[in-house]
Amino acid sequence: MDTIYSMLEEIRPEFDFRTSEDFIEDGFLDSFDVVALVTELENKFNVVIDALDILPENFSSVETIIAVVKKSGGKI
Repeated sequence: MDTIYSMLEEIRPEFDFRTSEDFIEDGFLDSFDVVALVTELENKFNVVIDALDILPENFSSVETIIAVVKKSGGKI
């Protein structure tokens, strides 16, 4: 989890992701941020995230991000 938080903080250091229940709804991540995060996740966990999985609801929390990485074959 800390790895994901670090990635998020690197992309948007002005937000405290640990206090948010929904990164998208709270305005912490926009579509460009999600694309940057997908690239980071793919590089870090050596996975390819399917384009069909790049949906706001899959990037709304650390738990949903972990789930999409695991679905893509990554180990966290």
